Amino acid sequence: MSVKIYEKEDVKIVWDQTKCIHSGNCVRALPAVFNPKSRPWINVDGASKEEIVAHVAQCPSGALSIREA
Repeated sequence: MSVKIYEKEDVKIVWDQTKCIHSGNCVRALPAVFNPKSRPWINVDGASKEEIVAHVAQCPSGALSIREA
């Protein structure tokens, strides 16, 4: 499946693998959340909901997005 959903509080972090251009912005911004060497590679407990939402908004390809739960 190319789309994965990770939940934190009242939001869902959506990752669409087919859109990812591997810019690395997410990993550099929040390495405690986004770690491609871990499984799952998104650890929603690595930062606050607000921090995650702010950094997901900076994804240049739109591979990461937020859905309200």
